[in-house]
Amino acid sequence: MDAREWLGLQPTHNPFRWYLPVVPGISTGGGFLFGGCGLGAAISALEGTTERPIVWATAQYLSFARPPSILDIDVTVAVQGRQTTQARAVGHVGGTEILTVNAALGCRDFPESGQWAQRPEVPPPMECPVREPRWNTGDSILNRLDQRWALTPQPMDGARTADRPGQCAVWTRMPDLLGVSAPALAVLGDYVPLGLGVTLEHEITSNSLDNTIRVANIVETEWVLIDIRVDVVAHGFGHGTVFLWAEDGTLMATASQSALIRLWKGPNSGYRPATPGADVSEEEVRP
Repeated sequence: MDAREWLGLQPTHNPFRWYLPVVPGISTGGGFLFGGCGLGAAISALEGTTERPIVWATAQYLSFARPPSILDIDVTVAVQGRQTTQARAVGHVGGTEILTVNAALGCRDFPESGQWAQRPEVPPPMECPVREPRWNTGDSILNRLDQRWALTPQPMDGARTADRPGQCAVWTRMPDLLGVSAPALAVLGDYVPLGLGVTLEHEITSNSLDNTIRVANIVETEWVLIDIRVDVVAHGFGHGTVFLWAEDGTLMATASQSALIRLWKGPNSGYRPATPGADVSEEEVRP
């Protein structure tokens, strides 16, 4: 299946309106729509309406969407040029706005191209340790992902230890998905909270306030290396960048996020610690 089928996004008779049934398979262990799935669905709707590929898209997360609700996605084309389109998509459940996405789409010929960023040297996926949940997250997106620790802040058997502070990486594949696409990469770009959890000394939980993805070269690859780099933490917020690499070293996209950080309040609080192996972004809670 392609990413649209994987997410469950459906068209309507109106080419500018789509809808997404919010089910556990695209939700967090906390029981609400996973932010990357919301952005991925919006990108798929934008590409379907404009019939152009995404260049960049940025989502602002505003509220919850919980199973078994329906997320309606309305697309507005602001500017339609010969080669590029500027558009936005708004996802809402009834009268409650869940996320707003602004985007540019298109493809242009240009005589030069190049990649200057380099993928970190890590073991191949099948040699890396499995990223196991520390808690039973029930029926959630985690059950649809295969993840393996490739780069960790502290030594872990089978993974490489990061050379720089604030960096970790996990190999990830979506076994049911046939082919990588921009919507799929948007799902995998929502992982700055994981980096915050393994970087900070305190046990924390965090939730992403936004998610921006910039798409470069999408190539065939079974595994995607989610290379997470925490840039700064200040005033209770964390900011970081995610590099999404193919197995052959191609940089397919970058993502960036800001997240609100909370101290973990204990096992009965509903918040869970964010250490290697824990489900950080999957347990985030919207403010």
